[in-house]
Amino acid sequence: MNQIVSSLLEAFQYQFIIKALIVGSMIALSSSVLGIFLVLKKFSMIGDGLAHVSFATVALALLLNSSPLLVSIPVVILASFLILKLNEKADLHGDAAIGLVSSFSVAFGVLLASVSSGFNVDLFSYLFGSILVISDLDLVLSIILSIVVIVGLFLFYNALVAVAHDEEFAGVIGIDVKLMNRIIAILTSITIVLGIRVVGTMLISSMIIFPTVTALQLSKSFKQTIALSISVSVFCVVTGVLLSFVLNLPSGATIVILNAICFAIFFGIKKIGGRG
Repeated sequence: MNQIVSSLLEAFQYQFIIKALIVGSMIALSSSVLGIFLVLKKFSMIGDGLAHVSFATVALALLLNSSPLLVSIPVVILASFLILKLNEKADLHGDAAIGLVSSFSVAFGVLLASVSSGFNVDLFSYLFGSILVISDLDLVLSIILSIVVIVGLFLFYNALVAVAHDEEFAGVIGIDVKLMNRIIAILTSITIVLGIRVVGTMLISSMIIFPTVTALQLSKSFKQTIALSISVSVFCVVTGVLLSFVLNLPSGATIVILNAICFAIFFGIKKIGGRG
C-alpha cells in the first residue's frame, strides 16, 4: 500500500504525467458533454466511424511527415459532412452511411501504412493511444480545441437540446436543424481527433458513449446527466492515467475498462433501487 502511495506521489513529479492529466481531463470534459447529444440523437456510432477516418488521416500525416492533429481535423470534419450528406441525400440511415465511410477509410489507411513501410511505432500509438508521450504542440492544441468544443456546445445549448430530442419539432419552432447537425458534426470531429491521442482510434468512441450511458442510469434531468457524465469521464481519465503509470498498463485500455466498471456500478445501483 505504501509503495502504491509513493508511486502516485512520484507520478506528479513528471511533466509528462501532468500533461497527460491536463489533456485527458479537457478531452474527457468535451467528449462527455458532446456524447449526450449524440446518444439522444441515436447517432453515437458516428464517433466510431470518424475514429476510423482519423486512422487514415494519421497514416497520411505520418507518410507526409506532418502533424497528425493538423492533417486530421479538416479531413475528419469533411468526412462527417459526407456522412450527413449520405444520410440526407442517398436515403441511407445513419449507421449505413457511417459504415460506408469508415470501411473505406480503414482500407485507405492500411494502404497508406503499407506504402510507408507498414505499421510503425507512431501509427501503432495512435491506434491504441499513447497519452503519456504528449508533445507540447499536442498540449496546446488540445486545450484550445477542447475549449472551442465546450464553448460551442454551450453557445448553441438550447438549439442542440431541441434537435437532440425531436428534429421535426425543432424545425417547426424555427431552429435550423441542418446547421445544428453540422455544428454537432464539427464538434464531434474535433473531439475524435483530440481523443485518439488519449485512447487511440480503436477506443475513442467509448469516451463519448460510456460516460453518457453511465450517467443516464441514475440521472433524472438533462443537466444532471451532463454533471454525472462529466464527473464519470474525468474520474476515469485521471484514475486511468495514474493507474497506467503505477501498474505499467496501457493508458487507453485502462481508461476504457474504468468506464465499463463505472457503468456496471451505476447499472447495479439502478437495478437495486428499482427492486427496492
